[in-house]
Amino acid sequence: MRILVIEDEIGLSDAICHVLKNENYQVDASYNGIDGLNNALSGIYDAVILDIMLPRLNGFEVLKELRKENKTTPVVILTAKSDVDSKVKGLDIGADYYLTKPFETEELLACIRAVTRRKGVIENNDTLEFDDLVLSTKQSEISCKSTGTSIKLGVKELAILEIMMKNQNQIISKESMIEKVWGYDNDSEYNNIEVYISFIRKKVAFTGSHVRIKASRGLGYSLEKGE
Repeated sequence: MRILVIEDEIGLSDAICHVLKNENYQVDASYNGIDGLNNALSGIYDAVILDIMLPRLNGFEVLKELRKENKTTPVVILTAKSDVDSKVKGLDIGADYYLTKPFETEELLACIRAVTRRKGVIENNDTLEFDDLVLSTKQSEISCKSTGTSIKLGVKELAILEIMMKNQNQIISKESMIEKVWGYDNDSEYNNIEVYISFIRKKVAFTGSHVRIKASRGLGYSLEKGE
């Protein structure tokens, strides 16, 4: 899952990003409203954490524009503005949750789980299954139901396989994977995806799973059930 943090206090932004990365989220940061809005409009994020008091464009305006463009990405407002009027305004213009500073880390993580679950972004119990292969996003590992063998995944391996297991029976393009895993602005080459797909294939085979990753020339990758 990829999250965008729009927060102008760099120290706080770094702290939030660190917490999220420790929970195996992919995270990008924007430090003003204009950059934040442009990144949020890319459509590659599963959730946005948004401050209100931002330079160049405040958080309310960012949220208004996001909803005006029919982007339904879950948004958690995270701000020092704790007055009722601000809370009502934020929720009325499209925020999914309003959290005030200072906040507890566990509460922020619970908010993210709640708003993404409502949108169907994550699965119950942080697990995904395809045939006999089980992916635990919380533990960053895959296991085979038939053999009971499991193996840990790297951060990008986890992100790539999570995308594929959430889009079963679909071919996922290389471009889509790069945007979701490396971010909208990146210097990744296509062969990076091929390298990570190779890593994932080896780990799936290690578990004894029958699942295979199929490459469709010129299109992308998909999961298929083996024999």
